Amino acid sequence: MARLKSELEVTCPCCQAVLVVDTNLGRVVEHRERPNPDRPELSDAQRILADAEARRNALFEQSVQEHKTRGDALSKRFEEALKEAKKEPISKPLRGFDLD
Repeated sequence: MARLKSELEVTCPCCQAVLVVDTNLGRVVEHRERPNPDRPELSDAQRILADAEARRNALFEQSVQEHKTRGDALSKRFEEALKEAKKEPISKPLRGFDLD
């Protein structure tokens, strides 16, 4: 596109975008962003969504396995505590007014 004599092309120091300013109008007439190399292509969208779904499913399966083994660990701890409790002699619990 041909530039008029009254148009200036300015590069933004912050975002490196190109601004075309018309001095007669006193405003920006065109704005072009700097190309982002990290921006994914639309053709990759299906692959990105499939990868995200696979990651979610893996995390869910890991959570399910941890939940299953957690019950086993708790029951094992309970059995050990029950064995220890059976070894201790049975005594009458102390109450506050028994100490007087």
